[in-house]
Amino acid sequence: MFTGIIETLGTIQEIKKEKDNIHITIDSSITTELKIDQSVSHNGICLTVVEIKDTSYTVTAINETIQKTNLGDWRVGDSVNLERAMKLGDRLDGHIVQGHVDQTGTCIEAEETNGSWHYTFEYDQTLNNLTIEKGSITVNGVSLTVVNSKKNQFSVAIIPYTHEHTNFKNFVIGTKINLEFDVIGKYVSRLYSQN
Repeated sequence: MFTGIIETLGTIQEIKKEKDNIHITIDSSITTELKIDQSVSHNGICLTVVEIKDTSYTVTAINETIQKTNLGDWRVGDSVNLERAMKLGDRLDGHIVQGHVDQTGTCIEAEETNGSWHYTFEYDQTLNNLTIEKGSITVNGVSLTVVNSKKNQFSVAIIPYTHEHTNFKNFVIGTKINLEFDVIGKYVSRLYSQN
């Protein structure tokens, strides 16, 4: 379980393919605090630490994860948003985030608006995910508030701190991103659709 509040950025050092799996080695300032078998959110994808060496650690993604996320597009040198799992008793500064990406989306607008940044994302509506105005959404692991919710797109506005301390600063039109829709909203939507 995560909160969507990014701790730091990591840099991809190495990507190795083994059968259908991909092993990703990441250099990060939090590596010395990690342990084997620990869950870490990478651009919103919950992955397990399988190896630690110096300032780098390795995680493994299976085919299911690769197919449902933007992980297959990652390259050596890319920045990745990182968050360690939430501790029980800590403040929930973002919202409840599972680290289970529902689908990918595409950035269709990115602009600075006099001190803040405004992004619009489009996603495949046939997968029955939805956003609501002022509801929560996770974009590449970042907990955000939805503005301008539409049937297959939504916008977010972010503060300068979030822009500088996440990989949002690298988003351009066409950037593929990971989306996790609000877990409470997903349950309510499913209950509603069954009636």
